[in-house]
Amino acid sequence: MKQSSVLIAGLGLIGGSLAKGMAQTGNKHVIGYDIQTETLTYAMNNGIIHESFSNFTQAAKQADFIILATPISETILLMKQLDNIPLDHEVIVSDVASVKSSIIQEANLLSNENVIFIGGHPMAGSHKKGISAAREHLFENAIYVLTPTTYRSKEKIETLKSILKQTKSHFIILEPSEHDEMTGVVSHFPHLIASSLVQQAKKWETTHAYLPHLAAGGFRDITRIASSNPEMWQDIFFHNRTKMAHLLEEWITEMSTLKKLVEQNEKQHLITYLKQAKEYRDGLGQSKKGAIPSFYDLYVDIRDKPGAIASVVQLIADDKISINNIQILEIRDGITGALRLSVSTLDAQQKSYQLLKKHGYETTLEN
Repeated sequence: MKQSSVLIAGLGLIGGSLAKGMAQTGNKHVIGYDIQTETLTYAMNNGIIHESFSNFTQAAKQADFIILATPISETILLMKQLDNIPLDHEVIVSDVASVKSSIIQEANLLSNENVIFIGGHPMAGSHKKGISAAREHLFENAIYVLTPTTYRSKEKIETLKSILKQTKSHFIILEPSEHDEMTGVVSHFPHLIASSLVQQAKKWETTHAYLPHLAAGGFRDITRIASSNPEMWQDIFFHNRTKMAHLLEEWITEMSTLKKLVEQNEKQHLITYLKQAKEYRDGLGQSKKGAIPSFYDLYVDIRDKPGAIASVVQLIADDKISINNIQILEIRDGITGALRLSVSTLDAQQKSYQLLKKHGYETTLEN
């Protein structure tokens, strides 16, 4: 059986992870394109790709499949370039951009008969970036959105899925506009809010110089995403700017309403407001069909001493319980801190709770 040649254009975290997973399957010839020579060298030396190119046109001519894994504006430029490349065979092209309307708008202008475009967005990431952070399991159990452009491309969806099979993702089909609206609400917009909260704290620091020292786990947790790549997120906001502007208008109205509840001491209304928010937040991810995986949390008090975290994790691992996520909420020198452990089932949560209590750990479940 002939190997399929897959070109990954852009070997950052996402592109590198896709390439690494494909290379390990053994049934694909993975070609890497990047403008950074050191990135290509790293990818070749670490078996992430089988062949490297710094010339996109040359690389594209070798491929049966092309995945554009660059920032949105760069992806559009590559699409324009691809449209003018004389291909001697049919090529299925996709992307990984988190805004689909701009991409699909450009895809609909393509005139190259040998290019079949299917938009894509694997909804996974990491706090790390670059080729050195590439992980073949990055997309496992993640939602992978596909946005076909024409009837011709819809016929090729299963073919693209087969190439992406090693990601172990859950594929769903969405229209570009509904994708951008939903990711705007749950991904893009929160980045703006997190940055605004940090900006507010920064301004208050001129009044209270000790303020940064009081920025405990809650503030750090809710603003963590403000540490993401500014240039990348500016590009995302630009391409989803209409929906961002609309969401900001809604947010301003929401904050005006909340301001009145606080100012006028509308006790019952505020309790109801907070309760509704809690119930909705606690319910996120409980459906297996959702983009947010279902997690069940428990909190463990531990002392600040060597091996404290490892002891907790080892206890749970020895009982064959898989931890989906672990977070240090608060650890201060010599003081008891807390870990938040997330497991995937209610049964695993209960077993972990009983196990840790049995070994003398102060443990509580999320209410």
